[in-house]
Amino acid sequence: MNSGFSFQFVAAPLLSFLLAHLLIFWLVKGNVLRILDFPNKRSLHSTPVPRTGGIGLIFSILIVWLLFSASLPISIWVGFCLLALISFADDVKGLSVPVRLLVHIIVAISFSAMFLVDGYNGVMVIGIALTIIWMSNLYNFMDGSDGLAGGMTLIGFGYYGVTALLAGNMEFAMINFCIMASAGAFLRFNFHPAQIFMGDVGAVPLGFLAAALGTLGWVKGLWSLWLPLLIFSPFIVDATITLVKRLFRGERIWQAHREHYYQRIVQSGFGHRNTALLGYMLMLIVGGSAVWASNYDFITQSWLTVMWGGIYLIIMLAFDWYQRCFTKTQDDRR
Repeated sequence: MNSGFSFQFVAAPLLSFLLAHLLIFWLVKGNVLRILDFPNKRSLHSTPVPRTGGIGLIFSILIVWLLFSASLPISIWVGFCLLALISFADDVKGLSVPVRLLVHIIVAISFSAMFLVDGYNGVMVIGIALTIIWMSNLYNFMDGSDGLAGGMTLIGFGYYGVTALLAGNMEFAMINFCIMASAGAFLRFNFHPAQIFMGDVGAVPLGFLAAALGTLGWVKGLWSLWLPLLIFSPFIVDATITLVKRLFRGERIWQAHREHYYQRIVQSGFGHRNTALLGYMLMLIVGGSAVWASNYDFITQSWLTVMWGGIYLIIMLAFDWYQRCFTKTQDDRR
């Protein structure tokens, strides 16, 4: 690694952190962009909180990527910006689900279509597009507890960066470490008790990046497809299982609710802080195991994925059982 790139490798994440910290501090302390998140049926907070923290996150990442000429496909640049704009509009005015979903679909198709040129089959391209749409939305679903999405962003993209570094791709590592650093600055203001929320403007583009950069790392040969799925599995499993359960019950999945496992854990008395710390610990362990397995063959990675699937199933069944017993005990006391 030459001295010029060594400087960029260190300076870019550091600048991302500083810019994000300054921007979010300004949004918290300054009387600007007072877009508040008022409590609703989905909320776990009881008082209005600004939901503009994602603006500082997004701008710091974009500015540093531009300054250091990050080499990324144009579909990522455009998709990232377009999702940030439509999500900010939703934060301000509240857009309809079809309008938001249409933009998500356009961004996903634009990103996945470039793989057709490289000779990937149609099934793979469709799968990538659906993954982009789902990750963009589930990241937003999971941004409902102080410090959770910010910490998951720091850990998840940190693992992307470490894996890229181990594979010898310094630039791709730097790109991911910039996201990690900006998330670290955001977490300074978002850990319980949160002074500011990420908002759709931060959560939706970050979900897109989790899927897009995860796919791009696979295309570059830096990791297998299992790695990004395992790293972000705490988010993926919670959001997906909750959605499936609501579908089977015939509920409207687009309506606000508090049925995600992380929401139920907070409400069970564990609290925001402990729930976030539990999420960090889980993601550190599962992500660390994914990075470790990346040095082994496909069979080992498959068995690891199956193992974690079994662990998640046991955890969810145990918590469901505990909550039923707890609810029954409370009802008996009344």
